[in-house]
Amino acid sequence: MRLPPILNRRHRPIAGRRLLVTGASSGIGEATAREAARRGATVLLVARREAELDRVVAAIREAGGVADGYACDLTDDTAVEKLLTTVLEEHGGVDLLVNNAGRSIRRSLSASYDRMHDFRRTMEIDYFAPVRLMLGLLPGMVERGDGHVVNVLSWGVQVKAPKFTAYLASKTALDVFSRIAGRELYDDGVTFTNIRMPLVRTAMIGPSDVYRRSPALTPEQAAARVVRALEDRPITIDTVVGRVSEVLNLMMPRTSDMVSFRVARMFPDSKAARAPDDSVDFQSPGD
Repeated sequence: MRLPPILNRRHRPIAGRRLLVTGASSGIGEATAREAARRGATVLLVARREAELDRVVAAIREAGGVADGYACDLTDDTAVEKLLTTVLEEHGGVDLLVNNAGRSIRRSLSASYDRMHDFRRTMEIDYFAPVRLMLGLLPGMVERGDGHVVNVLSWGVQVKAPKFTAYLASKTALDVFSRIAGRELYDDGVTFTNIRMPLVRTAMIGPSDVYRRSPALTPEQAAARVVRALEDRPITIDTVVGRVSEVLNLMMPRTSDMVSFRVARMFPDSKAARAPDDSVDFQSPGD
């Protein structure tokens, strides 16, 4: 029996549920997979790095959890179609999806005039990849009358932080897609949560030396937010800084622009961002 949408938003344990997590070979994705398995979910881990993926799957199984790993480049349409076919054949579908895999680039716009590929590659993994997965998995959720998608985003979508044009544009696209999808599927029992995550101490932020002394969550603390989103299904999970910045951007846009400009000048591009080539990869190893 299909539950009314309001009931689908109540706390619902994830034990026995089929959960697919992308970017699951390290960082937030790994921590989320481990915690979800500990709570009884059947976890399907997706990432590019097969060896690291196997390590996480083995650790979950040794701890008594249920997990399977699928090595996949989420920017490859053919590989994603194969992944979806395999998951549907082996598990009959997915109840819960965490879109976590991503790429972050901190680079000034003035240093990006000849780097259109920065914008293409962030959109490929941060936006097009999760959309491909959702288009493949949402029909099954709608048919069963239940499903939930969690997107791991950034508080930057509210702050509009300088030097993150490529990254935050891609995350904002996913944020908006999911808000609209949630409205279209409101009566189908399928819900969405956008987590505007603060800084998390993972390998993704390694190339940017500006973060070395910045406060940051551990992957486990970030994973706790993801699991709470899976169980409680809020529409968004924000930070105080993000909410305040969003209000200021609306109420005092010119002042917000001036403050953001001056703060950004205090933290110039990192050595990695100034590199003439792509010798330093900004891709999250978890993807």
